[in-house]
Amino acid sequence: MKRHDDSPDWMWSNALAALDRMERLHRHPFQPRQTPSLGWEPPADVLETAHELLIYVALPGVDARDVRAVIDQGALVVSGHRILPKALRTAVIHRLELPQGRFERRIPLPPGRYSAADVASDRGCLVIRLEKTP
Repeated sequence: MKRHDDSPDWMWSNALAALDRMERLHRHPFQPRQTPSLGWEPPADVLETAHELLIYVALPGVDARDVRAVIDQGALVVSGHRILPKALRTAVIHRLELPQGRFERRIPLPPGRYSAADVASDRGCLVIRLEKTP
């Protein structure tokens, strides 16, 4: 942050610039990848308990049955499509911030062995439970 002694509003300008940068960073998880054929990456959280690994993937409007989740080389690969509902396809869109189209997210998993995957939806998130095995 720079101080501009010639302007009495330098602090306000810097604060607004910082807020603008934070908003851009907040939207970053929804930015398309560099390769358009792969689509966009939904944000994800990975949590570990003593008995399981919980992966939450933000996919509002996507049914868990329409999502593919596979473990590949130590990572969970979540993929599918998010499409605009048919009822809204003829609507006038004033703002469309949720990404549409193909998505894919490769989520590195902590070292270990996992089995018994359970996939469900909860409040706009896909929840994947991987049971730890010895």
